[in-house]
Amino acid sequence: MSHPPVNRSPLVRLVLLLHNHQPIGNFDHVFQEAYEDSYRPFLEVFSRWDPIKISLHISGPLMEWLATHRPGYLDQLRELVAAGRVEMIGGPFYEPILPMIPSADRIGQIRRYSRFLENRLGARIRGMWIPERVWEQSLTRDIVAAGIEYTVLDDFHFKAAGLFEDELAGYYLTEDEGRLLAIFPGSERLRYTIPFADPQVTIDYLAEIGRQHPGAVVVFGDDGEKFGTWPETKKHVYSDGWLERFFTALTANREWLEVCTLGEAYDAVAPSGKIYLPDCSYREMTEWALPFRRQKALEELTHQFRDDHRWPQVRSFMRGGFWRNFRVKYPEANEMYARMMEISRRIQEAIHNDPANEQLRAAQLSLYRGQCNCPYWHGAFGGIYLPHLRNAIYEQLITADELLEKAQGRPEHWVQATAEDFNFDGRPEIRLANDRMVAYLAPHQGGILYEWDCRPVRRNLLATMTRRPELYHEKVRAGASPEHHGCASIHDRVVFKQAGLESRLQYDIYPRKSLVDLVLSPETTLEQAASGQIMPWAKLWEQPYEGTIHTNPDRVRATLTTEVNILDQRIRVTKAVLLSAGSSILEVAYRLENVSPDRPFLFAVEFNFAGLPAEADDRFFLSLAEEKLGHLGTRLDLGQVSGLALVDQWLGLRVQVGFSRPTDVWTFPVASVSQSEGGFELVHQSVAVQPHWLVQPDAEGRWTVSMRFLLVAESQPQTSMPEAVLSATA
Repeated sequence: MSHPPVNRSPLVRLVLLLHNHQPIGNFDHVFQEAYEDSYRPFLEVFSRWDPIKISLHISGPLMEWLATHRPGYLDQLRELVAAGRVEMIGGPFYEPILPMIPSADRIGQIRRYSRFLENRLGARIRGMWIPERVWEQSLTRDIVAAGIEYTVLDDFHFKAAGLFEDELAGYYLTEDEGRLLAIFPGSERLRYTIPFADPQVTIDYLAEIGRQHPGAVVVFGDDGEKFGTWPETKKHVYSDGWLERFFTALTANREWLEVCTLGEAYDAVAPSGKIYLPDCSYREMTEWALPFRRQKALEELTHQFRDDHRWPQVRSFMRGGFWRNFRVKYPEANEMYARMMEISRRIQEAIHNDPANEQLRAAQLSLYRGQCNCPYWHGAFGGIYLPHLRNAIYEQLITADELLEKAQGRPEHWVQATAEDFNFDGRPEIRLANDRMVAYLAPHQGGILYEWDCRPVRRNLLATMTRRPELYHEKVRAGASPEHHGCASIHDRVVFKQAGLESRLQYDIYPRKSLVDLVLSPETTLEQAASGQIMPWAKLWEQPYEGTIHTNPDRVRATLTTEVNILDQRIRVTKAVLLSAGSSILEVAYRLENVSPDRPFLFAVEFNFAGLPAEADDRFFLSLAEEKLGHLGTRLDLGQVSGLALVDQWLGLRVQVGFSRPTDVWTFPVASVSQSEGGFELVHQSVAVQPHWLVQPDAEGRWTVSMRFLLVAESQPQTSMPEAVLSATA
């Protein structure tokens, strides 16, 4: 008597996909701590559980660190790959948000990382990780063109496309221009239970799915750092034995639960159908991308209706913002993006004309590194508010620019001025560049200087942040953090890393850039300027200036002019910025015209210097007499000086300014109250230097001043201020 075949396929296939990432520019001790707290102990526990398999994505910056500092870890990983226990998942090498970079860079980054993983770990790369799960449908064709068969997005994406929870028990095919890609939904529920809930909670959830959908595939895809690096998780996951108990529970249920890799699930299960997913990311990211007022409205709506029994259904139809709008929410992100796009375009054109040029390929690698996503946005992580991450991006972009210039055969000394829409706002900006520095001016935005690159130290001195309201500032105002019991997700924690942060909340009324022109009351004080409580008599930073450029072979000049009403006076303001070939000096000259002698006002020009930390002994102000005036976080109220220097011995940079007339100068630090995975903290953003003058015009109603900024870049700062920086600009 014959028997029907026994179906030995599991009721549920569980894919554990870990994403391990550290950004370009993160501190070495952060890499080290994450390795010791998360990456190494997880692999040690995992390696003892033969029945368990995982899919693993390690971002390129972290992989490079491991290859240099912990090659044994990669050797162990190679053995696990060969044994079939680990499936390596690819992706763009340096973890860019894919819609943020050009198509050619997407394909180039993905292919480059696949080759690296194949060569170093012997892995066959079929799947990829989508950075921050930021998705746009047109990405499909580039991902497939790069050799990828499948990927993972959040179940939130699928629900936004119209699917119900009970339709997410497998994977779907999507298509663009006839190219097919398989996409698995990652479970938001598992992102919150693993590793925070007892393992049995996850088992019970999977069992319920198995009863309703035999043969289901369920994917957990989330940060590997939550297994030890996130606050309180190291003790929870390892010392308290959560991971051992989790693996024990998984193996105890092998009769109906198979823990497999993403590739094994893809090969074993047919697609559930076809889907086209909307432009989206994970739920929290879409909320962070909203403008502040809309973000606040969404939170208030959630609090108002969350106890209504209909709220889960209503919420399923709600979506937040669009990731690209981080470039609107944070203009500083757009500045990095625009610089990156400029360099990418120039490199693509150069490689097309000279594909074998090794310097161009090196420039492209630095460009790829400068596309790392972390400082281009902000949410629960520090992101764009972390100066060292912004500095790292600019370091790579400036390096790429330098290599590109060399590859194209620039002479030793050169200078150039160009005007075009560099930042994609429909209006031209002005770029002054030579072999020592690059300066970008925005005539339509008060003629401000918004980027200033010092090539020798590869630092953008204006990688600053303007302070603005954030939704989490409401929690800061509410006071001390509540007590936490047990281990919580970073999305649920409220921790204050410093006391008194509510008193440090401050918002800027103008961009914290340079050449920011301010017309102030003569009674204005340093305390008012530093606290942001000044009321300028004219908002010149909002005033469009007419910009023109003048060039000759060894010298270029940008001239910016506007007219503004000040105390019923129609004053003409002109500023000129000059740069010469081979020079480390940026010259600035101001002229005010039609000034009445009987209506005095203060005229101030603010300069901000980013990446020069406060409260460090080797970073300080210096007078002309070589007297240290305090660290770079010091408030100074200097009277009638001829110059000043900011020294950063660690970076090897000295910024020196000389004035053509005796000048009063205020200095003060600019710090933001920001959120990171560790909690709320005060973050130093820039040093503000504000020379100011009580304007006293000549007989013809004119007033002038000039400044020379000298960037001295060397391993040790000079011991005296060069005479050149003290002389007046004609």
